[in-house]
Amino acid sequence: MALAELARQVPPESTQQAVGYPSLFLLVFLGSLVPVVPTGAVVSSAAVVAVHQTDPFALLVVFGVASFGAFLGDIALYWLGQRGVRSRNGSRWLERLRDRAAPERLAQARTKLEEHGVAVLVLSRLMPAGRIPVMLACLLSRTPMRRFVRGDVPACLAWAATYQLIGILGGSLFPRPWEGVATAVGLTLLVSAAPTVWRKVRQR
Repeated sequence: MALAELARQVPPESTQQAVGYPSLFLLVFLGSLVPVVPTGAVVSSAAVVAVHQTDPFALLVVFGVASFGAFLGDIALYWLGQRGVRSRNGSRWLERLRDRAAPERLAQARTKLEEHGVAVLVLSRLMPAGRIPVMLACLLSRTPMRRFVRGDVPACLAWAATYQLIGILGGSLFPRPWEGVATAVGLTLLVSAAPTVWRKVRQR
């Protein structure tokens, strides 16, 4: 009973925006830089809250903040990776990227990068666990930062729009924001886990 009452106590919109937008940016930025935060679920949840607000520009702000945070996180990680590629001893950031990219996924990413160029970044951002192998492939092929940025901008925009649509769907189905957030988080986690489960089923 206490949990239900707590869920109904929604802070004013001004408080939600003052706390929510900086938190959204920080979580997406950190999630892009250190891929442990489920950033897709964060964006979907923010979109759910925005759907229930009276501010007509709330969804647009969520889209802009999420896209910008993802872009800055990608650029920072790529810059750190470039430093490792240029260094004789490498770097811990480059090693972390290598650890997160399975050899077969890296080989596929390098092939797609050769065939399609940095345009493959758009698809990699939308595929669960697809961003790191493609970024590592760009680093190992010594793709210049300027060229990487050209591919990463539309990738971040498409990524933010996709997960925001999931949030809009969840927010539209339920009258209470917390119900929409729970639905959006469930959908994003399901989308993220589906490829891994499918690969394990195929292996068996």
